[in-house]
Formats: sequence, C-alpha cells, structure tokens
Amino acid sequence: MQEQISALRDALTAQIGSAADLQALEDIRVAALGKKGSVSGLMKGLGGMSPEERKEMGPALNGLKTEVADALAARKDVLEDAALEARLTAERVDVTLPVMDHPAGTIHPVSQVMDEIAEIFASLGFDVAEGPDLESDFHNFTALNIPEEHPARQDHDTFYLTPDENGDRKVLRTHTSPVQIRTMLSKKPPIRIIAPGRTYRNDSDATHTPMFHQVEGLVIDRDTHLGHLKGTLEAFLKAFFEVDAVTLRLRPSYFPFTEPSMEVDVQCSFNEGSVKIGDGNDWLEILGSGMVHPNVLRACNLDPNEYQGFAFGVGIDRLAMLKYGMNDLRAFFDADLRWLKHYGFAALDLPTIAGGLSK
Repeated sequence: MQEQISALRDALTAQIGSAADLQALEDIRVAALGKKGSVSGLMKGLGGMSPEERKEMGPALNGLKTEVADALAARKDVLEDAALEARLTAERVDVTLPVMDHPAGTIHPVSQVMDEIAEIFASLGFDVAEGPDLESDFHNFTALNIPEEHPARQDHDTFYLTPDENGDRKVLRTHTSPVQIRTMLSKKPPIRIIAPGRTYRNDSDATHTPMFHQVEGLVIDRDTHLGHLKGTLEAFLKAFFEVDAVTLRLRPSYFPFTEPSMEVDVQCSFNEGSVKIGDGNDWLEILGSGMVHPNVLRACNLDPNEYQGFAFGVGIDRLAMLKYGMNDLRAFFDADLRWLKHYGFAALDLPTIAGGLSK
C-alpha cells in the first residue's frame, strides 16, 4: 500500500508540474481529489481496513491528500500569474502614439462658439476677462444701476444663497456684467474687454435654461461713441457668421446700465425653418447694447465727464443655435452622445480668422 501511495504521489506531482493551463490543472484536481478521484478512492478504502491498518494508512493517505492539494494551489498561482502577464502583454497600449482607430471625443458647440468669439475679438484688440459665478449684490445689481424694485432682483427670477451672518445674500450672477464692474474697479481706461461665461436665471423652456452662456463686451475711453459700437458689432457679426456684409438696425430700448440703450437687429431671411444672415427682407433681434450709464461709471470711480464707453451682451447658446441650425436649447445640456457627435467639433479644428472659424 505504501508503494501504491508513493507511486500515486510521484505521478500526480509530475502531472501537476506539467499542467499547461488552468483548465488542465482543474482536470487533474478532479481526477485526484474529486468524488471518484484516485486519492479519494484510496481514502474510501480505509473503512475496510483493520484498526491497526487504519492507524498506519490514515496518516499516510491524509498526507498524500494534503501534498496534492498544496501542489495544486502552488501550480495554480504560477499559472494565474502567467495568464495575467500574457493578458497585460496582449492588451498593452502605447499612450504616446496618436489615437487612430478609437472613438474620438468632440468639442461642444458652446465651447467652439466661445473660442470663435474670443478669436474674433482678439483680432479687434479686446482682452478676455473673467469673474466668479457667485457674486455680491453690489457687483451684480447695485453698481449696474439696477434699482431695488427691479424685477431682476426678485427671487422668482434670480437664484440667491442663504444670507450670511451679516444678512448679505450672495447671488448666482444673472449676467456677466459684474465682470465689467470688476474690470473698471481694478483697471484704468482705456478698457477693451469681452466677458464670456456661465450665467443663471430661474427660467426653463425650449429657448431658455436655468444656466446659460453669455458674452458681454465693454469699451471705455475718452472719445468712444455709438459709431464705434455699431462698427464693432458689424465686424463681429460679419466674422462670426462668415458673410461679406451685414446690415444692422438699432432700436431704442431700456437697460438700467446703459443710456441710451438699443436692441440690435440683423437683416436676414427665413426659409423653410432656417435663417440666413446677411441678406433678405426680415430682421432678427440678436443682442442688446448701449452707452455705459454715467451712474455705472461713478460706481466704478470713473468720472463720466472724462470717460464714456459702450457695452453689449449676447447669448452664446443662441448664437450657436443660429449658426449651426439647432432648434432646442435644452439639448445643449442633455449630454446625449448622438447629439454631441452630430454637432460637435474635432478637437484640433481650432477656429482662426485666417483659416476660417467653422470647419
């Protein structure tokens, strides 16, 4: 019996050592330690032995079973390590190589239009200015000559935070005009900036969202006048819509922070649900503008008898809708991959005046 145990140990050890993969090793385990396995068969024979034989053979068979189990576990560790190494080798990717056959992300239309706007105004000598999304009442309302009773200050139009220990409430900025205030407070004229960014208002439908994107422009100097405003807007719209000429119509309006204030319409044509900028017999309201109100200049420690300027503001999301044919503003924020793939832009197609804004 001892010779049989020794021969079985040698045979199983050799089989385990030569197992080429995990499946072969499992087959050996079942053949040795399974219910009908060779080792299990010997263990069952203990019941027919005399007490003296069981006393001798029991430890020997249990030792064989333990040795086989340990050898199987050790070989399994080796094979698992080899399988992992083979997988890592097969799936190795050189991240320094350019991506060729893998799905590529796209630039969101809002980001693309922001880059287009920045490129245009940079060519006109404007700087890009930024400010916080969370603003004080002074920067968002008071310094902009917006009175206490103005509807824009009401809770149903504006997102306020809980008042602090002094009773002051921060506000999610309702426009990027606070950036103009911060710039005038920190920089002496001449000033020529645009302020793109996120803004927040309590509104939501096909053409409004609680968070949207806006760009405002500001020019402050000693001789700035309405002719400069109109010329700047014409140059911007021609470059943005990539047309040879645009015709603008300035209509009197009211904004607390400008005087005089004007809505700006651009000549266009409507045809089967699409809009063509630059010709036609129709008009499309596109932005608001005006000369900076003297009270705004005073709030920023600028003498209105010495300086004057103009400002304008336009929704970036709506510009994207007009230029690239989108009809629902809410889709901009749905994160639908199909929509993003259709309307998105290649990451390396950077807009330039020389090379063309849209590609």
